Amino acid sequence: MLSATLKHFSLAEYHRLADLDFLQASDRIELIRGELMQMAAKGTAHEVCLTRLLRELPKCLGDDFTLRCQSPITLPPDSEPEPDFAIVQNRADDYLDHHPYSADILLLIEISDSSITYDREVKLPLYAENGVADYWIFNLAETILECYSEPYFKPTGSWAYRTQRVCLATEAIALPNLSDQPSLLLSKVFPLRR
Repeated sequence: MLSATLKHFSLAEYHRLADLDFLQASDRIELIRGELMQMAAKGTAHEVCLTRLLRELPKCLGDDFTLRCQSPITLPPDSEPEPDFAIVQNRADDYLDHHPYSADILLLIEISDSSITYDREVKLPLYAENGVADYWIFNLAETILECYSEPYFKPTGSWAYRTQRVCLATEAIALPNLSDQPSLLLSKVFPLRR
């Protein structure tokens, strides 16, 4: 009896697929642990939250960090996810030579409506394993912000975050390591239905 095996892609192979136009930006594919993963479709609430974060996050950052939106980050040896937002260290070349690595990242943000399970069960352990110190999920279904920090390796053999904080849509939160900057008012971000 034959068994099927999945192709495990390296970062170089993944980039080569893009160079050969095998993968198009419109395909909405990301590389997670060597597998090509189809990203979830974005609904209107996702797009509203994204638009509002694009408006509000720069007010909290000033010129101290770079805000990237739906751009890849590189997590060697075999992952290149595309979080909704990455707040990264400033670089003179704006990451022309390579996408940001985990050491460059201050905060990763995902906006989740239909993708909440994927963002918690696939991306969260991947980010923790790669030392991403802070990870936020804008949980649109529950209208809460889930804030994760302090990655650690669990005795059961998987990666997670020690600390989870939940913020309500009526609250404000400072960005990690930027308490001297204005806080993010969540009421200006969440798309509240009337």
